Amino acid sequence: MRLAGKVAIVTGSGRGIGRAIARRFAEEGASVLVTARTESEICAVAEEIARAGGQAAHIAADVSTERGCEAIVREARGKLGDVHILVNNAGIYGPVKALEEISPAEWDEVVAANLRSAFLMSRLVLPDMYARGSGAILNISSIAAKAAFGLNGPYAASKAGMNGLTRTLAGEAARKGVRVNGISPGPVPETIMSQELGRALVKRFDADPDTLYKQMLEGILQGRPQTAGEIAAAAVFLVSEESTAITGQILNVDGGMSFY
Repeated sequence: MRLAGKVAIVTGSGRGIGRAIARRFAEEGASVLVTARTESEICAVAEEIARAGGQAAHIAADVSTERGCEAIVREARGKLGDVHILVNNAGIYGPVKALEEISPAEWDEVVAANLRSAFLMSRLVLPDMYARGSGAILNISSIAAKAAFGLNGPYAASKAGMNGLTRTLAGEAARKGVRVNGISPGPVPETIMSQELGRALVKRFDADPDTLYKQMLEGILQGRPQTAGEIAAAAVFLVSEESTAITGQILNVDGGMSFY
């Protein structure tokens, strides 16, 4: 097992990509702190891990706040031990609107959930990682940070900011034994976020859902969307000993949508 003996925090792990990552980490031997805002969702994921023979703890918390992040790290250390891996996955899509239609409050909410949370969580786990001389941080970004899609200003900006944070932190942490990377997923239709986005776009453009879906697939070399399991597989690789020479990278897991 590639993550045996490791303790991992996976934010936003009550469903979707975060849930897939938490479960895959546990399968690989990690003890996982499952966290999101919805208690019922994280309880269910922790129970799934336990039934499969893995170890997990859980806590409902809001990663956009300092208090929430402090509670998450405290719970992980108290229930599972020193944190070796942090996955900053929590996030929201926000308003599907043109920039001039977005309020400052809507902008701030998305940036806080997606980018500020990664900063808050990282700063809490780094001191112990530095003292130990090892650790891995993985930030879940998005194709939206690299492509010119409309109607997603705060989301795209927050994910582009996450890419910048990933590279900067990698530069600071590399010689202290800590690796920092990112994953840039393409569309993952099984997630609630993708489903809500699809409905919002259909409503916005009064479009046919099937036509809209086919247009999306045309922009992917493989001609299909990605799965949460595929993102989770890449996540295991990037936090494991198989990738010890990789840091400061944003890995595209998008079926061939982006090439930088």
